[in-house]
Amino acid sequence: MQYMVGIDVGGTNIVCGLVNERYELVGKLKRPTEAALGVDHVLDKIANMIGELFVQFEADRTRLLAVGAGIPGFIDPERGVSIFASNLKWHNVDVSGRLNAKVGVPVFIDNDVRMYVYGEAMSGAGRGAGVVHGVTIGTGLAAATVVQGELYYGSGFMAGELGHIAIPGETTPCGCGLTGCLETVVSATGIVRQAKQALERGRESLLRGPYERGELSAADVSQAYDEGDALAIEIMEYTGQVLGTGLSYSISLLSPDVIVIGGGGAMAGDRLLKPVRETLSRSVYHGYLERLTIRQGELIDDGGVIGSAAFAKSRAEKLRQTGEGII
Repeated sequence: MQYMVGIDVGGTNIVCGLVNERYELVGKLKRPTEAALGVDHVLDKIANMIGELFVQFEADRTRLLAVGAGIPGFIDPERGVSIFASNLKWHNVDVSGRLNAKVGVPVFIDNDVRMYVYGEAMSGAGRGAGVVHGVTIGTGLAAATVVQGELYYGSGFMAGELGHIAIPGETTPCGCGLTGCLETVVSATGIVRQAKQALERGRESLLRGPYERGELSAADVSQAYDEGDALAIEIMEYTGQVLGTGLSYSISLLSPDVIVIGGGGAMAGDRLLKPVRETLSRSVYHGYLERLTIRQGELIDDGGVIGSAAFAKSRAEKLRQTGEGII
């Protein structure tokens, strides 16, 4: 039995998971990132967590094939370099090379969203499908595509920025510098913004209580939706329609077999997916929809860990067969 270690590096926490060659999670550890203490501190912590995994879960360290890591921000997966990760304050960090020196096995990195989608494609809601298009909805919106087991990168590794397509009629400024981007609506922050703006205009709603307490969240909107609140229903329906519009572009360009919706926004379930499907039925040629399935993500919090491990396995095997790739 061979093992991989998959790592999900966030601004707040690091999660390291021990994964077997069937992409089953043997066990995982979670530690605070402490990015403010510097790159070496974080990489040393990861190396120590890897060692701890094998001790705690009684696995043979000599059977470790490779390590994979999902890191937020802009990544060059060919060189293994974190070009820019704003919440980690990393600039041009040779993560693969430096971590390889600490753990002694090949190390491969990629963007955290791509790693999540890769995990769903290989071992989750997209398992067995030829073309998997995954969307994660959290504080923002990001996407990635896996084609026959390989991530599609585009030029400059920039494919998948679905959250930054402009939506007709939307005028909210986006953090990227554009206006009316899809993620200004379809995100936890976008849902809360819609609710706040409506309440500020005087709309009555069950959401007024948490709004006046300064506690309004996207989860509150979902709960109010379930209680029949008119404003919450309007917000979720509009958000789903906008996501459907964005996905209509992806579907026509990529013709996926499966679309996986992940991230915290996936917890909205049919509150969001019902208007998505209704919008797609009106805006996408039926030939695409006949072969398309839209699913909620299955791996939830473990997607990034399993995806990073699966990515590491794929890259290590390619490296072994062809001599191409990085260590």
